[in-house]
Amino acid sequence: MQRYFLQSEFDGQQQATITGEDGKHIVRVMRMTVGDDLIAVSGGEAYVSIVTELLADGVVIQRQADSLKINEMPVRVTIACGLPKGDKLDLIVQKGTELGMAGIVPFEAERSIVKWDAKKADKKVERLRKIAKEAAEQCHRTVIPDVASPTSFKQLIAQSTNYDVLLFADEEDAKGGNPNRLAERLKNVYPDQTILTVFGPEGGLSRNEAEALRSAGFLPIALGPRILRTETAPLYLLSAMSYEFE
Repeated sequence: MQRYFLQSEFDGQQQATITGEDGKHIVRVMRMTVGDDLIAVSGGEAYVSIVTELLADGVVIQRQADSLKINEMPVRVTIACGLPKGDKLDLIVQKGTELGMAGIVPFEAERSIVKWDAKKADKKVERLRKIAKEAAEQCHRTVIPDVASPTSFKQLIAQSTNYDVLLFADEEDAKGGNPNRLAERLKNVYPDQTILTVFGPEGGLSRNEAEALRSAGFLPIALGPRILRTETAPLYLLSAMSYEFE
């Protein structure tokens, strides 16, 4: 059954209107008509709803029965990524959404080759948010991951005080004789906690950045003996957390 995120909550009669791109998709692509069912997500909960009226650019729906089972990850994991090259961020957002991430924060790392033009950043973020929304609908989530605007490394450190658990992927730690294994770190993570995990761009985090993260309370983690690509490492982490908590 097709799933859509509502722009506003159901009214007192448990009705809602879907317009815009989603409304056009329902009418012109799915060709739904009065009496057809869809899943509407509002306020973090999903409901089977029935189409009661067709509009020029959308539909009116009526909520049916109780909310469906919520399948969000028990811990809220935000991924902070050093700006990577090409369309790697698209992949991280799409697959990260499928794997349950709560949000993503792109940041300008020392080794980031890519520098986002401030004039184009808004359009790029808007594109990433659309990717997150479509992925959330596809994998039947009830929350769309938050996609933040690019930030500086210093601002990222300042924002870290909003999280319960702070981690960073450190390839130098992985190369050492006694790496800080992810499984050991997760023993001290509990449901409902918020987690911020930092990943470097191509080339990884610099030693200056690693030391700054340690000083700010971030704990290093090793993601196995192999060096993972910048777009692979966050997905490895999310998969491991899903295995641990789900």
